[in-house]
Amino acid sequence: MTKYKVIYHYPDGSDGEEDDLFDTEDEAFEVASYGVSCYSSGAEILNMSNPGDYPLDGSEDDCEFEIIEVDE
Repeated sequence: MTKYKVIYHYPDGSDGEEDDLFDTEDEAFEVASYGVSCYSSGAEILNMSNPGDYPLDGSEDDCEFEIIEVDE
């Protein structure tokens, strides 16, 4: 059975992935879109709490994702 996996590509060159596999590509897309939104929001929140340690450098919106098919 084919499932879908979400892989995130962060601005610093590192990658991460969702632990869950998804039944449809649309479901994976929804989760990935939310994850990218959370990444951006988290960078802004960290900056508000301590701008000296967490400056905004313009890369907070550069998180990308890809959805790949995997066989379960």
